[in-house]
Amino acid sequence: MSQLARRLSLGDAIAIGIASMVGAGVFAVWGPAAEVAGDWLLVGLAIAAFVAWCNATSSAQLAAQYPSAGGTYVYGRERLGHWAGYVAGWSFVVGKTASAAAMAMVFSAYWAPDGWMRPIAIGVVWVMVLINILGATRTAQVAKVLVVIALVGILGAVATGWVSAPSVASFGWVDSTPYGVLQSAGLLFFAFAGYARIATMGEEVVDPQRNIGRAIIVALSATLVLYVLVGVTLLARVGAAGLIDSTAPLSLLVGDHTVMRVILVLGATAASAGALLGLLSGIGRTWLAMARTGDLPRWFNHTSERFKTPHRVEITLGILLTFLLLIADLRGVIGFSSFGVLLYYFVANLAARTQDAEHRRYHRAWQITGAVLCLVLLLTLPILSLVGGVIVVALGIVWRLAKPAG
Repeated sequence: MSQLARRLSLGDAIAIGIASMVGAGVFAVWGPAAEVAGDWLLVGLAIAAFVAWCNATSSAQLAAQYPSAGGTYVYGRERLGHWAGYVAGWSFVVGKTASAAAMAMVFSAYWAPDGWMRPIAIGVVWVMVLINILGATRTAQVAKVLVVIALVGILGAVATGWVSAPSVASFGWVDSTPYGVLQSAGLLFFAFAGYARIATMGEEVVDPQRNIGRAIIVALSATLVLYVLVGVTLLARVGAAGLIDSTAPLSLLVGDHTVMRVILVLGATAASAGALLGLLSGIGRTWLAMARTGDLPRWFNHTSERFKTPHRVEITLGILLTFLLLIADLRGVIGFSSFGVLLYYFVANLAARTQDAEHRRYHRAWQITGAVLCLVLLLTLPILSLVGGVIVVALGIVWRLAKPAG
């Protein structure tokens, strides 16, 4: 039986969660969300944050009872049955693999010269694969460094924006509809999904019954404060119209300030690298858990004797991402990822609702609300993301039905 080592402290788990969220949210999601929400962007952010809070409380409650690698894949199997767990695990692995490709492309987009974006994106994937293979403590150490660099870049851009960015009046008001606001919430939810990595690493956290839940709540709360600060600044100083056509919205805040632009680029690359690092570790642990039960090939149910990490999974992920990055387009990947993650947390909420009083930390109303809102946001995603997600989940179901018994 493969086994992971418990080496991550509370601070390590928080760092991994924040690193995973910050890289995805600040640098990849404001433009698509502003396009559908307009100047109601902050309402979409508030809805996404509320759904994330419901999901986080469910994950924290479940992780305390089931401190094993795999997150909602394990929770779904234990509380709802094999099929529920399988759908959650499959959705997580597929959706987050696409997200990992997106983060690698964001990393290279900020500074790679023309013609070098894909090679550099592939290179950073393999660097992060190597770090993950070397052990969870090294993953946490690197995540802490990347979080600090990212925060310096983000906060520097925000401060510069309030001092010298253009007025929002120069762009004008961009209206939206309730459907557009809900769709933006579904896209913005992509930015809060990083705390899932903490739950998937439950087998490596010291004192998991106490630390996993605390790490999830602290990481989500800290990231929410940062997102609100950035969102308010972008709307006040740039405006929704300016965000819609920008692939690097925070760069609009620093303008022609050379030093701040360099700091922002360093922060953006650090944030996307941190998100990629957290994504790879979370995917690897869920993949390992699914291999243990035979839902994925059992050949992957193996950990390195020296580093106690799922090295076969990590290397396979590197190969898959290399091929994906050769053909991937960044457009649409956020919606596709949101589909998988919202379905994943729908299962988590249903699983948490079934826990008994001994293991319950939050009222069932939170879990019911979270499950309903996950479905609402999922159904309001862009149609291509919705159709693509349904097709991929269907393929996963066909695979499980067709695979040999045992």
